[in-house]
Amino acid sequence: MTAVHTARRKCVSVQQYRSDLHSVHTPATMRPNAVLLIAILACILITARACEPDQTHNGCKIYGGSCTCGYGCRTEFIYRTRRACLNALRERSSNVCARLPCMGGICIQTMQDPGFTCKCEGTGFYGQRCEKACPTVPVRGMVFPHECIVI
Repeated sequence: MTAVHTARRKCVSVQQYRSDLHSVHTPATMRPNAVLLIAILACILITARACEPDQTHNGCKIYGGSCTCGYGCRTEFIYRTRRACLNALRERSSNVCARLPCMGGICIQTMQDPGFTCKCEGTGFYGQRCEKACPTVPVRGMVFPHECIVI
C-alpha cells in the first residue's frame, strides 16, 4: 500500500487521499457554494441600485421610446402618472427638430435616442449634426465624406 504525505504531515493511504479529495471537491458540494455566491452578488447589486424607502413611489419613466410604469426610486420613475409620461413623450418627440439640431442639414425624427437623425447629403455639410463644411479644394489622398460628393 502506497502512502501520501499531506500538507499537515499526516500519512494517509492513497485510497483515503483520493476519497477525501473527491468528497471535498465534487460538483455536488461546490454547487451550494456557487449558489450562495450568486445570491450574495445579487443582493449587493440590488442594494447598490436601491434608494431610501421614503424616496420610492409608483410612477412612470420614458424608456426605449415609450412609457414604462412601475414601483421604484423617484429619480428613476419621474412621472407620477402614465398621462404625464405620455405628455412628456409627445412633447419630446414633437419638438425635437424644432430646436434645429442639424446645423446645416435636414432633421428627421426617430424613436431612438436622441430622437432625431441628420441628413446632410446635398447641403454642403457633413458630420453627425451637419456641422462641418464640405472641403472645396480637393487635396491629394484626402477621402471626401460621401455627403460632400456631388454627381
